[in-house]
Amino acid sequence: MEALFTSTLSVAIAEMGDKTQLLSLLLAAKFRNKLAIVMGILVATLINHAVSAWFGVWLAKFLQDGWGVWLLGGSFIAVGLWLLIPDKDEETDNRFDKYGAFVVSAILFFVAEIGDKTQIATVLLGAQFQSTLMVTIGTTVGMLLANVPVIYAGDKLMKKIPLNLTRLIAAAIFIIVGIVSILV
Repeated sequence: MEALFTSTLSVAIAEMGDKTQLLSLLLAAKFRNKLAIVMGILVATLINHAVSAWFGVWLAKFLQDGWGVWLLGGSFIAVGLWLLIPDKDEETDNRFDKYGAFVVSAILFFVAEIGDKTQIATVLLGAQFQSTLMVTIGTTVGMLLANVPVIYAGDKLMKKIPLNLTRLIAAAIFIIVGIVSILV
């Protein structure tokens, strides 16, 4: 349960103001079929985060003791510090619009997550908790918790969320997980 809870909370908070949340806002403005956008995000996140969590579990074999523990904990701390840097707006590629909301959302979300903070975090969470399933479920739920309200409530919601505060909270969570993983 700890893997599920930590994965959900850390990704949900880390996604606030992230480029994929801004992508959700753009997709919601572009397409009427909100459910298709959500399903596209779900499929892209499940695939991306399952592979990332599996890679983290595999990587953990090499990080069990000595410097590996410090490397894993330091990586969590580094992601926490990285979260303090706001993402930049990225333009969407309009050539895929003819394929519909589901396909466009799935492709753009999958690509946007490659090398993103939450993908790196998913690898680290997989290594920390050594549970591909619980980490994948948790990070996917976290991604949906952060993005589904934006799809349905859009600009109104984005204006009420203090992005700097959520960025600080997300950074603190990752830094604390890093320190705890080093000390335990």
